[in-house]
Amino acid sequence: MDERVASKTEFTECWRRTTESPYIMRLALSAGIGGLLFGYDTGVISGALLYIRDDFDQVDKKTWLQETIVSMAVAGAIIGAALGGWINDKLGRKRTILVADVVFFIGALVMSLAPSPWVIIVGRVFVGLGVGMASMTAPLYISEASPAKIRGALVSINAFLITGGQFLSYLVNLAFTKAPGTWRWMLGVAGVPAVIQFVLMLSLPESPRWLYRQNKEEEAKHILSKIYRPSEVEEEMRAMQESVEAERAEEGLIGHSLAQKLKNVLANDVVRRALYAGITVQVAQQLVGINTVMYYSPTIVQFAGIASNSTALALSLVTSGLNAVGSILSMLFIDRYGRRKLMLISMIGIIVCLIMLSVTFNQAAHHAPAISNQDTLSFGANSTCQAYTKAPNFSSWNCMHCLQVDCAFCASSESDVLPGACLAADKSMRGMCQAQNRVWFSKGCPSKIGILAVVILGLYIIAYSPGMGTVPWVLNSEIYPLRFRGIGGGIAAVSNWCANLIVSESFLSMTKTLGTCGTFLLFAGFSLIGLVAIYALVPETKGLQFEEVEKMLQKGFKPFPFNRKNEDNKGKEQDLA
Repeated sequence: MDERVASKTEFTECWRRTTESPYIMRLALSAGIGGLLFGYDTGVISGALLYIRDDFDQVDKKTWLQETIVSMAVAGAIIGAALGGWINDKLGRKRTILVADVVFFIGALVMSLAPSPWVIIVGRVFVGLGVGMASMTAPLYISEASPAKIRGALVSINAFLITGGQFLSYLVNLAFTKAPGTWRWMLGVAGVPAVIQFVLMLSLPESPRWLYRQNKEEEAKHILSKIYRPSEVEEEMRAMQESVEAERAEEGLIGHSLAQKLKNVLANDVVRRALYAGITVQVAQQLVGINTVMYYSPTIVQFAGIASNSTALALSLVTSGLNAVGSILSMLFIDRYGRRKLMLISMIGIIVCLIMLSVTFNQAAHHAPAISNQDTLSFGANSTCQAYTKAPNFSSWNCMHCLQVDCAFCASSESDVLPGACLAADKSMRGMCQAQNRVWFSKGCPSKIGILAVVILGLYIIAYSPGMGTVPWVLNSEIYPLRFRGIGGGIAAVSNWCANLIVSESFLSMTKTLGTCGTFLLFAGFSLIGLVAIYALVPETKGLQFEEVEKMLQKGFKPFPFNRKNEDNKGKEQDLA
């Protein structure tokens, strides 16, 4: 996914040009719906999963099945992104977006009608394929069909619509919490923007750059006449000719097959160092645990002791909104403070928040409500948690002990934090508990400090979004030499998706094994490693031309204090001169 962050000048020029020619904004917004689909799918599953668990006992009881439902979209996206480059070259940008819309719509339809968890998983793979293709094609189409002076601002629309899609997904989730079929509507509504984009794209042209590469110069010129001012068309045609010829020459140098390209990448010192930086920031972006928050935020809120599905979704909406605000802040700060500094500050904030989350969940677990033996037995021997009745030290049990053995806690009717009952975790017991106007806790325990975890979760998003949220994509769009930009960015993007898959497929299992406290502490450890790696391997590219970045990587980047020797040598040379 190639995203540039625009300067204030570009935004001013963008406003001027789009008011002159609304066609430009129509083009950018229509293609940008691909970003909206990407964001919507990321967010919608977090809420839908709560209700899928309610409808299918096997999903509720099998953590790995929940993880598979979430992560299969990521697996599909890896395949979609890998195929996307080839499909883009063969069919063009417009047709690739249309194919992605059809695939995404099929996935949404399959999920909404799914009779079993396995059919949901099939639908998730289809949706992932569509997301993978759309996530790389939408910014590419906007970039190639936009006036050069406002390209950054228009591509930023796609970045903003990703976070907007996440926010929209939480709103949709909230809207359907009381509707019959809850999760079916949540997942099925995803097909609507895909249909809207399909219809809008039918009336839009192909990318002029792709047409030019297919030797359709007149068609490309006709489209440019709609996008550029009349006095700019010939100049843009000349620039496009030079650029395409240069690309073809560069492609001849690095080879046409994937094996040849990879061989040249590994043999080139500059590209290899750029990949160290590019892959480092992309993997670090995932290993800080951000997509556990995006995919599982309502579940995490429930871990904090908030039992209501609708309340968990409402609080998750806040975190999604903060993520959208953070993406706007990134646009404002990235050219002022630089890529490297923004990421390092972001990582420090993330580590602090993850440690605070770990401590909060640890304290909540230690101060969980006790189990009342009398209250538990009042539900009947067959209703009681079997592990509790067999435990030699059951008198010392609290709510957390109960949940750790896959049972559930029925809170006291007087107060959630008073001693309650430890019961078998099935629907009939939940019904008996709720019939007495008591709250049923199966994922987290009630706590006076549970809301503090939600506040820290919000701070985590604020620390993440302006830095590690957007900067890795920006860095990867500018750190590779021209002839290696496609394959370098592709390798880094696939590393991001693969790390995403590992994290999303393992999060719930880790919380089961390590506890929520231990899991967030582990992410803090990964983040610390990521901070050190970014400090050691990632140079600053702010304000540098592509050629200057290449020269810097040719010399080799060394951070303070390892660069002191080079600075001393420069000083000696100046003294001699």
